[in-house]
Amino acid sequence: MSSSPENKSKIPERFTDLKTSKPKTNSAGFSSLKAVAGQVLKYMNATDALKLSFKMNQKGGFDCPGCAWPDPDDERSALGEYCENGIKAIAEEAQNKTIGVNFFASHSVEELANLSDFEIGKSGRLSEPMFLSEGATHYKPISWDDAFNKVAHHLNALNNPDEAVFYTSGRTTNEAAFLYQLFVREFGTANLPDCSNMCHEASGSALSETLGIGKGSVTLDDLYKAEVVMVIGQNPATNHPRMLTALEKCKKNGGKIIAVNPLPEAGLIRFTNPQNPIKVLTGGSKIADVFVPITINGDVAFIKALLLKLLEREELNTNVFDKDFIEEFTEGYDNFIADLKTYKFDECLKASGVSKVVFNRVFNLILNNNNIIVCWAMGLTQHENAVDNIRELVNLLLLKGSIGKEGAGTCPVRGHSNVQGDRTVGIWESAPQAFLDKIETKYGFKPTTKHGYSVIDAIKAMYEKKAKVFFGLGGNFISAVPDTAYSAQALANCNLTVHVSTKLNRSHLVTGKEALIFPCLGRSEKDYQKTGIQTQSVENSMGIVSSTRGVLEPCSDKLLSEVAVVCGIANATLQARSKIEWLKYKDDYNLVRDDIQEVVDGFNDYNKRLKNPSGFYLPNGARVRQFKTRTGKANFSINKLPNWKLKDDELIMMTIRSHDQFNTTIYGLSDRYRGIYNERRIIFMNREDMKIRNLEEQQIVNLKSKFNGVTRIANNFKVIGYDIPKNCCATYFPETNVLVPLDSFAHTAKTPASKSVKITVEAIV
Repeated sequence: MSSSPENKSKIPERFTDLKTSKPKTNSAGFSSLKAVAGQVLKYMNATDALKLSFKMNQKGGFDCPGCAWPDPDDERSALGEYCENGIKAIAEEAQNKTIGVNFFASHSVEELANLSDFEIGKSGRLSEPMFLSEGATHYKPISWDDAFNKVAHHLNALNNPDEAVFYTSGRTTNEAAFLYQLFVREFGTANLPDCSNMCHEASGSALSETLGIGKGSVTLDDLYKAEVVMVIGQNPATNHPRMLTALEKCKKNGGKIIAVNPLPEAGLIRFTNPQNPIKVLTGGSKIADVFVPITINGDVAFIKALLLKLLEREELNTNVFDKDFIEEFTEGYDNFIADLKTYKFDECLKASGVSKVVFNRVFNLILNNNNIIVCWAMGLTQHENAVDNIRELVNLLLLKGSIGKEGAGTCPVRGHSNVQGDRTVGIWESAPQAFLDKIETKYGFKPTTKHGYSVIDAIKAMYEKKAKVFFGLGGNFISAVPDTAYSAQALANCNLTVHVSTKLNRSHLVTGKEALIFPCLGRSEKDYQKTGIQTQSVENSMGIVSSTRGVLEPCSDKLLSEVAVVCGIANATLQARSKIEWLKYKDDYNLVRDDIQEVVDGFNDYNKRLKNPSGFYLPNGARVRQFKTRTGKANFSINKLPNWKLKDDELIMMTIRSHDQFNTTIYGLSDRYRGIYNERRIIFMNREDMKIRNLEEQQIVNLKSKFNGVTRIANNFKVIGYDIPKNCCATYFPETNVLVPLDSFAHTAKTPASKSVKITVEAIV
């Protein structure tokens, strides 16, 4: 393998040993318990595993880094308030192997780059800071002081602060994130791209415009009380397994579930709660009352078809719409209806790929119920028309008056455990002026009002050598972003790349001229500082802020907390010109929270309220029908059907997760719910599409995408016939991120269009 950044970023194209079975129609249960036991016994110390299992997501314990699904306010399972993927996340973080000077002396960057992402992640926990000098082949140890000074030297050598990029992963706590953005703003830039740019930025944009807050409006209790829950563009069984418990409770209370997704997913067919022995013995609960096999990116068309039929009934004077709500709380209704009438039902339904029979079943549920919740994830947010997808869902809820009342509202389901909290405390390249004004009042410096780089903008800036330093607080940047080859070259063009991480990942191997790896404490580890063991905080998908406090001893005495890393870099970089005493914060995180409550709305009495074992809710205007929009009301919006067509040989591809991964972290090589074992280089195809192309099961193919004159290639994939709509296909990320064009992104939000990539499939002769 050559030493080019493209090759270091490329996941090895070799196959393992693919085995397949019929896809499952039931999730969790015994198979989940078996998987949990396998992870624990293989990668963790048994005593540590037991200690963690009784503290994860429990009051006074630590927050699982696996996802942002909320914990119940009151009752929490005594058997363990976590899911299979939560245990996998902790097994990854608290694995019983560490790596440091000896490991890196024995393995060159080139050698490590030739490993799979699974192998890289299982190398072990990082145990000491490492430095890769220009032209070197191996990382070598470096002291923390020297490392901080190295970062400071590069930052202070820039022509202007905008030549630096400061990325954030959503696992970062409120305290670390607040200090990080504060340092970046005092340094003089707003270049704060984060993982929200790649997942729910479209949700935030659409919801802020229509409802006045870029967050969901429901609570967990609302889900229990909803009459109808539509789960669209989301696979909870893999990505948010604890959500299935809430859906099961909704069903028990008489609610109905509509699952809208191109692929049939086991968790939305049937769920066997592994914490309920009776359910395990009896085979669990049916979840979806209706499964809607929608074509990829047919969501606006499907919702518009529903809207047209609802309007037809409303005009027959059947009181379908909530007229009182619309009159008092909304704006733009007349223009919305006028535009809606320009569409034809049959054309919209055809564009959605949904049959009339299935449509009617959904329509009747929406027609006859008013307490409706819509849940969604990246199946809706990673398209060029992603913002339209969300706005059209809001239109539906507004017509039914299903906002700001019990059992109704919006529910964007976040992935990373604190991605919502990071944005709340200031990780934002385009922060509101009111927030910046509070920063100035509190700290005495004037933050730039210039909008900084989002992820897409940052990659372009690095590629064009307008940005020269990349700093990543958590995450696996190169495996998360689109257009892998282009993005790898962008990082390689930097003078310095820095990553704060718990374990090795591919981003450590795609470096600038110089590179640093900063090992940090995991969420499950005790954070010792001068004033004692520290407590931190996070915000979940439903706006609850709660405490998190590690229970294990750190795996190495050379680890620093993310708070300490940020304070160390800020102190070394800004020195006497700073107006802030940075080092005081790392000794006592209560001081950080004292500052947050002065700068961020909703955090009054932060330290006091954080002692509540269940945490506290942040203000949410949409939840109480106080819409902080430009009109002061909830806004109807006008959204067009996506205008894209496939050529005869093209398919529309969406990237998906396997059940053995969380975002870019690969826990294993199987996807048992979909019947895939020991392989990730596969493409799920409709069997008719296979027949047209003369493709057979497990035939090896190459995948190509063409966008704006550029051809991108992903080699060596095996074809798997699957129940997916015609002209659609699915592949795992990050293996096919290389096919996603950097310039294909959501309008307004710039979320990469990873769920609607036009490709061709070419058999290897």
